[in-house]
Amino acid sequence: MLTEKATGDAAEEIWRDVARPAADRVADLLARMTLEEKVAQLGSAWVASSPDPGAEVAPHQYEFAEPDLDWAKLVQHGLGQLTRPYGTAPVEPVDGARWLLRRQAEIVEASRFGIPALVHEECLVGFMTWRATVFPTPLAWGATFDPALIEQMASHIGSTMRSAGVHQGLAPVLDVARDLRWGRIEETIGEDPHLVATVGSAYVRGLQQAGIVATLKHFLGYSASRAGRNFAPVGVGRRELADVFLPPFELALRAGAGSVMHSYAETDGVPAAADVHLLTEVLRDELGFTGTVVADYFGVSFLQTLHGVAADPAQAAALALAAGLDVELPATRCYGEPLLDAVRSGTIPETLVDRAASRVLRQKIELGLLDRSDPPTAADFDPPASRELARRIAEESVVLLANDGTLPLRAAKIALVGPYADNPAAMLGCYSFAAHHGHQADPGVDVPTLRTALLAELPAATFTDDVAEADVCVAVVGETSGLFGRGSTGEGCDVDDLSFPDDQDRFLREVLDIGTPVVLVLLTGRPYALGVYADRCAAVVQAFLPGEEGGPAVAGVLAGRVNPSGRLPIGIPRSPGGQPAAYLGPRLAHRTGVSSVDPTPLYAFGHGLAYTSFGWTDVTPAQPTELATDEPITVTLTVTNHGDRPGAEIVQLYLHDPVAQVTRPVQRLVGYARVPLEAGQSAQVGFRFHPDLASFTGLDGRRVVEPGDLELRLAASSADIRATIPLHLTGPERVVGHDRVMVADVTLGVH
Repeated sequence: MLTEKATGDAAEEIWRDVARPAADRVADLLARMTLEEKVAQLGSAWVASSPDPGAEVAPHQYEFAEPDLDWAKLVQHGLGQLTRPYGTAPVEPVDGARWLLRRQAEIVEASRFGIPALVHEECLVGFMTWRATVFPTPLAWGATFDPALIEQMASHIGSTMRSAGVHQGLAPVLDVARDLRWGRIEETIGEDPHLVATVGSAYVRGLQQAGIVATLKHFLGYSASRAGRNFAPVGVGRRELADVFLPPFELALRAGAGSVMHSYAETDGVPAAADVHLLTEVLRDELGFTGTVVADYFGVSFLQTLHGVAADPAQAAALALAAGLDVELPATRCYGEPLLDAVRSGTIPETLVDRAASRVLRQKIELGLLDRSDPPTAADFDPPASRELARRIAEESVVLLANDGTLPLRAAKIALVGPYADNPAAMLGCYSFAAHHGHQADPGVDVPTLRTALLAELPAATFTDDVAEADVCVAVVGETSGLFGRGSTGEGCDVDDLSFPDDQDRFLREVLDIGTPVVLVLLTGRPYALGVYADRCAAVVQAFLPGEEGGPAVAGVLAGRVNPSGRLPIGIPRSPGGQPAAYLGPRLAHRTGVSSVDPTPLYAFGHGLAYTSFGWTDVTPAQPTELATDEPITVTLTVTNHGDRPGAEIVQLYLHDPVAQVTRPVQRLVGYARVPLEAGQSAQVGFRFHPDLASFTGLDGRRVVEPGDLELRLAASSADIRATIPLHLTGPERVVGHDRVMVADVTLGVH
């Protein structure tokens, strides 16, 4: 909300005129601002962010905490952002709204132009605040293969946040999973760039349409850290960055994302926060991004304290600002007095400050912060409709890995055992409020355990803890998500190998040795090695931290109320070692005769079973087809539900490029369709494949489409190919850019 304190006749001030283009308003306002006022827009404040050691919710938070923050001094010239007023400590919605309203009023009153702060919060698994709905973790989003549903979720999250006075959400995570030992695997959407891109961009659309600035993270290559260790150096080349890690960001920017957050890691010795090539040449010059680049928490300071590329906060500010980093989060340390002193002394050009400030002001204008007052309102952050949406996503995300017919459960006497059978922590990702704060407090929402939910699903069954007396045993293995070692999954919770945490391997062996048929339920944030157990289990069910309604969702699958339709967004390993491995590799990344290590997953990317069977027929074109390197083709097939209950099939389209100028993945996903069908119902599924989808970064660094042979593969998983369609591309090699076709449009005709 604006004040009338700025000098001059308001009618003559272009920056006040809502009818003028944002660029004109920014230019006029910037010309009127002092250096101190411009720099203030690049900073942020995190009030009450002084945790006890070991309770940090950001890396090295305790080291940078400011218990004696001088609020009046900080906001005297304005403030760029307010950090997590709802997510820092448990707060009732009404109290949070009152606090935020008061702080914004103080910011407006203190500064000459009366510009409010932009408020940001975390929102990866929902609005990360006490009493807000906890949705499934992103790995579960990927398992749904349902971008439309994820867009609906994001829209709901965004609407809730905007009503609370929040403007920016620090999500989605678009890192492509590479090493399963990395603690943040649960935050990724999966191991395939196309899946990450399509699901992630759907989230962006939902959030942006609700009026919240989506923040893409972590730019770029963060998930490729060596040995799966958080913050560790990244050792990938520019081709892998361009072909694996960049496409999700490209598609998400097309979806309208307004902000990008840099990676904490370094690539080839250059930290992302100081990388001109990444933050300016690639992001802005090539991709045309015009929004804001924000620091991951303390990322500017880390250029000095962790990376050792800056001698002091001023030099860290100089590097980050020159690279293209606009806003320091979560608090002002380098972009405050150190930056001001460096500009005054001529060390840092004021034009760099102007560049960053103009981007910040433009975003505030686009959000309406210079023109109107939208006071935060208290609301129910976990209404029934929100819980229902959370349950639907959880249900679609559950993956049935194996089943000998034991599921759905029909037994009269069921043993329900395991350390996570009655533990709500197994449902919550590390960016839920409860997990973020170490599960120390009431999560503020009801989180039914699997035991509670399964008893409700099967009221006629008898449940026991004695395995030997049961007809079937449901063994629940899982983990607790947390931060920086306060869990076995989550940010800073990396692992040495993929054995189950907390001695659960021993528990599972003991249960299997009894001889009762075992249904293994996995409530985890990453895949764990199942090779020694899979053949001994009657059925295996995987749920990736499925949120507050995860218990009822998994129970619904076990009982048969829900026909499972989830598919693996990431492979399940056979053995605890042999990492990293991914289906996306070239020939020599797979099993070979020159290595004793077989990286073949036990369950492949895209795998998942159902309680019904589907038939695939009438594939067209039925013959090898020749087309130009810029000519699209439509591939069709008919899918029929041959079972006696409704279900959803996931048809996956892969591309195989047998010969290219650089090594290529043996196959990679280029399209998919979720096909819901009633019993006996059929549908014709069509994919419009454009040769742009076959493009890659060639020897000279340009993205090209080569003439020659290709093969399209219609598959139920990356290891279950149902039909192949040979193609031959003719004509010259084509160079394509960031405006290329990136999605195979899908048509679905039910009959």
